[in-house]
Formats: sequence, C-alpha cells, structure tokens
Amino acid sequence: YGIPYFSNFISSDMSPEDVRSMCCRLRIDNRELRRRGGGLFGANPLTGSIGVVTINMPRLGYLSRNEEEFFSRLDQLMYLAKESLEIKRKVLERLTERGLYPYSKFYLRSIKERFGEYWKNHFSTIGLVGMNECCLNLFGRDIGTEVGWKFAIKVLDHMRERLSQFQEETGNIYNLEATPAEGASYRLARIDKKRFPDIIVANEEMVSKGAEPYYTNSSQLPVEYTGDLFEALRLQEPLQTRYTGGTVFHIFIGEKLPPPESIGRLVRKICENFSIPYFTITPTFSICPIHGYIFGEYRLCPKCLEDGRKTECEVYSRIVGYLRPIDQWNDGKQAEFRMRRYFKLR
Repeated sequence: YGIPYFSNFISSDMSPEDVRSMCCRLRIDNRELRRRGGGLFGANPLTGSIGVVTINMPRLGYLSRNEEEFFSRLDQLMYLAKESLEIKRKVLERLTERGLYPYSKFYLRSIKERFGEYWKNHFSTIGLVGMNECCLNLFGRDIGTEVGWKFAIKVLDHMRERLSQFQEETGNIYNLEATPAEGASYRLARIDKKRFPDIIVANEEMVSKGAEPYYTNSSQLPVEYTGDLFEALRLQEPLQTRYTGGTVFHIFIGEKLPPPESIGRLVRKICENFSIPYFTITPTFSICPIHGYIFGEYRLCPKCLEDGRKTECEVYSRIVGYLRPIDQWNDGKQAEFRMRRYFKLR
C-alpha cells in the first residue's frame, strides 16, 4: 500500500531523537528546542506547529518584472505571514488560558510553568507552493533547468534568513515547510487563472483543453518531469534539505510491484547516496469488491473480466500525504494524477 515513510538518518547530521514527524511531512527539529534552554526539560515531544501560512509563488513570479522586485514582494508577504501567525499565537494562548482546550492545557502545563506560555515550544510555520511555476512565469524556465534550480535555492535560503530574523524579533520559533497544499495548489491556481488568464500553471496545455489548473507542490519537480528516479533525487536534494519544518519526496511506482527485497535495497541506496530527509515509495493500486487488492490502475477488475463480468474498481494513490480513492480528490489533484509519470525502479 505504500504506507511507510522513510526517514533518512544515514546521510544526515540528525539522529532519530532529533526529529519528531507530526503529519504527512511536518518534521520538528528538536535541536532548535534544545538551543532555547539547554535540554528539552521533559518537553519531548511537547511541540508542533501552531499553524502554516503558504505563499503563492507563481503569482509572485508573474507580477514581478525582475528578481529584485520578486524578493521585495516576497518579503512583504513573509511579513504578513509573520503577523498572521503572531496574532494566531496570542489568540491560541488566550483561549487556552480560558479553558477552551482543556486537554492541551493539561498536556502543555510544564511549558507554561517554564516559559509562562502554553504554546512557546510550538513553531510558527511558513511554506510555499508552485516554485516550478514561479520560475516559468518569471524566467520562462522550469525548476529542472539550471536557471530555475539555482533561483529556487536562492529563494529558500532567503526565506530561511527571514525566518531567523523573525525568531530574533519575536522570541518565537519559526520553520520553513514544503507545505502539502492539497487544496491550495488547486484553489490558488484556479483563482489566479481567473484573475490573470495568461499566468502559467502546471498543466498549461491541458487547461487549454478544458482541464482544471493546479500548481506543483512546494519546490518539487513537475509530476511528469522524468521517469529517472536518480535524476529527480539529484535535482531535489539541494532543495529538500533546505526545509527546516519538513518535506517529503514521493517515489510513485505504477508499472509492476517490486519484490520487498529490491525495495529494501532501494531505500538503503537512497539513504546512503542522498541527503533527502524523508521519502515514500507510493504504488497506485485498485480495489475490487470481489478480488480485493490489485496492483496498478484498473477501472475494471481484470480478474472479473476474465470471468466475463464487468466489476468497477476503486483506484487508490497518495494525494500528497495520504492514500485515498482518486475519485475523491479535488479536480486539480485529479488533473495532476493524469499527468503523473511513474519512476522506473532499477
């Protein structure tokens, strides 16, 4: 089913006790908490994120005439994101104090005793969506080109620098996440396409034929970019290692189900040769009400067809962080699935 997530501690400066994985990609770096006060003080794992603000990169790229204007606009949005998260933190603190979250209030009582605030050990998270389309709108090049790739690295470094400044200004901890944007990648693309008809989205050619628009997640490669897994890992490694609040690399497979031994060897090979922090091996599979699990995408059960029956299957794959029937995905994510290129495992 592709349920396991693999956390890379081989080609990493982290050890397992340094990280807490909170959801489909949020990973908290406990070393930041230790730096705040010499040890976790029984606060492990009393941490998390109070909320995430996702920045619409394609619109920034579209509206900016050059890099200088782009970074100026990015700083304005990051400032707004910081203000939003600071307000949310104060509201959360006030509501917790008044008893709206009794379980959290009890759970975080030791943090309150130490810092005077319940949510002091929780991060404020800022993320991004559509870095690939940002490069296309700003330069006319995708994130897989040298121009796009280097610019994406520059943007992530810039955002990390701003988050460090926010920490110093506020005394609260911030991190940078490759936000999942399950809904935002579709919603923002749809809003932008309506407002700016010539803005470039991930599936520009398909949109002209009536498909729903979407943006590529965070700073990932377009889903149809390559079938070469190691090319994708090489291009993504310097980007994914820059996130301080979590990211994930999905290895989509769809041609045939590899034996467990070869999957094990692949996981070790990736961990030993790349610093990708977090990844999955995600198959596409179908569920027949009669025969159950069938590897691959089948709208009609092939086993039932052999018996002369037509039985509809439910096709499952991973939508960013969790496995769901494809028919239940939003229209943008369904458009993305139709463009998805599977990796060839070798």
